Order: sequence, then structure tokens, then C-alpha cells
Amino acid sequence: MDNKARLEMEIKGITLTPDEINVYLAENSLNATDTYNATDKAQTRKIYETALSILESIGNQPHLMKNYTSDDQTVSQFHENLMARIDQLENKIRKMKIDEDKAANQNGSFFMLFNQ
Repeated sequence: MDNKARLEMEIKGITLTPDEINVYLAENSLNATDTYNATDKAQTRKIYETALSILESIGNQPHLMKNYTSDDQTVSQFHENLMARIDQLENKIRKMKIDEDKAANQNGSFFMLFNQ
């Protein structure tokens, strides 16, 4: 699986052109054709950050912030649901950064504050 396919898993239902996907990935230092490594937490975080960028771009389109009706079903509160998903992704990314910082500090160095 490549980075593009993994990003598409994260943003299911959002239709973007291949060029748009490539730009979003490049903005987060990812190449669309590189192999996705699920054990690489930094790469996973970049995928989430790319998905977050896409959702924020959708959030900047006021014409999408309305209620939709399709086949007698109403999809309402699009904006609230979108903002909730953005908040979820931000929290997940923030938590991943904290976990990475903790792991880095475990192998870090220490210094002596008081020396006699």
C-alpha cells in the first residue's frame, strides 16, 4: 500500500483529484507513491496531518455548510460533524506527538543540576 492509498482510507467519501492529493501529501513531506509503513509512527502522524489539512480545506468552503436531503434521508449539521472530526484528528495527532516525545526522552541524556 502506498501513502496515497492510506490517505484515501482516512478520507473515504471525499473526492479529490490525484493532483490535489499529491499537493496535500507533499505539503506534509510525503510522496504519494512511497510505500506506507504502518509501524512508522512519524509517517502515520503525517498521514493524519494530511487528512486534517483536507478536512480544514473543506471547512473553509461555506457553500458546503448546509443540510442535504437524499432519498428521504437528511444529512444535517454537516459543519458540526466536520468540526467534530477535525477535533478528533487534532487530538489524535497531539497524543501521537506526546507519545513520540516520551519515547525520545527515554533514550535521552540527563545532566547534573548540582555538582560538588
